[in-house]
Order: sequence, then structure tokens, then C-alpha cells
Amino acid sequence: MTRTLPAADPKPGSLQQAADRIRLQAKAAAADIERGRQLTPELVDALRDSGLMRCGAPETLGAAQAPPAVSLECAETIARGDAATGWCVSIALTSSLLAAYLPAEGAAETLGDPRSIAAGVWAPRATARPVDGGVIVSGRWSFCSGVTHADYFFGGCVLADGRGDKDGAPTLRAVAIPTEQLRILDTWHTSGLRGTGSHDTVAEDVFVPAHRVLSLADGPLIDAPLYRFPIYGYFALSIAAAALGNARGAIDDLLDLAGHKATTGSRKTLAEKPTTQAAVGQAEAALRAARAFFYSAIDDAWQAAKTGDTVSLGLRTGLRLAGAHAARTSAEVVRTMYDLGGGSVVYESSPLQRRLRDATTATAHLQVSPAMWETTGRILLGLPANVAQL
Repeated sequence: MTRTLPAADPKPGSLQQAADRIRLQAKAAAADIERGRQLTPELVDALRDSGLMRCGAPETLGAAQAPPAVSLECAETIARGDAATGWCVSIALTSSLLAAYLPAEGAAETLGDPRSIAAGVWAPRATARPVDGGVIVSGRWSFCSGVTHADYFFGGCVLADGRGDKDGAPTLRAVAIPTEQLRILDTWHTSGLRGTGSHDTVAEDVFVPAHRVLSLADGPLIDAPLYRFPIYGYFALSIAAAALGNARGAIDDLLDLAGHKATTGSRKTLAEKPTTQAAVGQAEAALRAARAFFYSAIDDAWQAAKTGDTVSLGLRTGLRLAGAHAARTSAEVVRTMYDLGGGSVVYESSPLQRRLRDATTATAHLQVSPAMWETTGRILLGLPANVAQL
């Protein structure tokens, strides 16, 4: 049975104020986050207290149930301080949406605690074998961002029921498992986004009760604008939000450097060079344009979701175009800032070299990869395309 909720009042100002405070904290801790390959305990505590990590959960749980633009702007703001932290916020707030897909008991169990954090990988990398009262889950998921500080993990599974769906395809489910029941493998040794702690995670014959099993294909059990908004589009947008914030942070870092760094063989600062001025102007224009498209596409889909209608394929396509464009434009902006910085930015002590590594790692994510241009291009050209997860 679908439960109907009115549109929530998320008090966006309080969330955004918290995001700006945490941005400064994340920026100060960025080097420690990278060295430790996870968020610092102090930062995780601040994020738990802020409500940002579960702001996509229903208001019946005491969560914000915030509109997408509010939540994503908060993730973007925090990524301006540190990309890995903004990325973890994006993953957590997107994972918190799944509380609306669970029965009330499961939603309360996973995200009812005001300080609870969820992570997740929705790709079906495990097997769920039906048993009395639930399923037994075994499998291994990769790229589990934020799992080291999460309380629950949402993992995609193939339901081993011997039936499949009406077309004979495997039946897919997601399960919510306490992270203490999982084994986390230390696999996240990467060039960028090191602080996300995106390790592989293993379930070994873990029992999951039926109230913590959900179907993304069947849709949410709560009828509210937030849960009519396309969830796969939201996921792609969350990746792009972190990328946008990282690009803005890279411009911040370059401006700080350019004001005092003298160019080789000259008394002029980097900021006084015409080539720097032109490149910064072009990068600023590109980032503003990508960001404007990003939030315009979100608003278009949000207005449709608020009417109670299904968000159209055209609007869903717009979300995916905006997400891919924002992430890839952001990486180009960061590359420009890195190139302008010259020889001093190649050292690990430079925030710009970390910004570049984080930006290129973000664009490797499937949701904003070049393959998305092919999918959206087929739709725009009127050709057959798989739109099930658009």
C-alpha cells in the first residue's frame, strides 16, 4: 500500500547553513581525509548532527525530506571545501531516499535514528535467496563510498527465486544490511577521491528480514513529490553536484595562488598575466553555464513531480544531460586551473593537484561517463533506447 505524504517543509536555510559550516571544516581537514582515506571522526560527527546525511528520508522519520535542489546544493557546497566529503554527502543523501521504498518498520530501523547514515551500491552484485521471513544474502560490491562511516548499507541483489520477471529477466531487489554484519575489504587505493573510503564490501550468508528488502522497479511506498522525482536521475545528479563543488573549489584555489605567485622571469603575479585572466574568465563562464543548466533541469523535473504526474521521458533525459555535462565540464575547469598553477601545483601539498585527481576520478563514474551521451543521443534522435534506469 502506498502511503501519501504532503510536500515537506525542509527548512532549507538550516541545511544550507550547516553545509557552509561543514565546508570550512572539510577544507581544513582535507589533507588528513586524503591520508586516512576516510572522513575524520570529527567531520562525521558534524555531518550526523547536521541532518544532511539523511535529508532524503521521509519527514515521518524526523528527516528533512528536502527537495532535490536543496540537498544537492548542500553537497555541492561541501565539495567546494573537499570533494571527497561532498561525494560522501551525495551518496548518503541519495541512499536515504530508499527509506521511502521500505515498509514503515524497515524505514524506521535503517534511518529512524537522527544520526543514522546509509551508503549503498544498487547494482545487483549479490544473490538473495528467499527463506522464511526474509532472504539470505551473499555477494561482493565494489565502489562502496562512505561505507566506513555508514550504519546501514543498501546492496543490489538478484533474487534467486527461480522465476524472474514477466520477461524472464532476473528479479532485482535491494537489501538494507547493518554494516557491522558486512566485511569491508581495504581495496580503495586510488588516484583520486581517496577520502571517500570506497572499499569493496562483502556479505556472507547474511539474513535480511523482509521489512528491509525493497524493489526500486516497483517504486516507492510513499507518494510525495520527492519520491516521484526520478531516483536514478537523482543519483547521477548527486555525482555531478560533488563535481561542481570541486570545480568551484579549484577556482578558489587558483585565485588564492594567482594573487601572490610571481611568474618565472617576471615581477608580475600570475593574476596579472593576460593569459591567466582570459582562462579564468572562460572557466568561470563554463562553470556558471553548466551549473545553470544543472539546476534548471532539476527545477523542471521537480515542478512536474509536484503536480503528481509521472516525470516525462523528456525531463528525465534533461536530468541525465545536465548531470553528465556538469561533471565533465567541471573536470575541464579543474584541468584549466591546474595548468594555470604551473610547476608549484605538482606537489602533493598543493590542493590543485588533489582537485585534479578528484575531478578525473569523478568522471569515471558510470552515471556521468561518456556512455551517457550515447543513451541521451539515441533518445533525442528518436531511436530505441533502454530507459528503465533513466
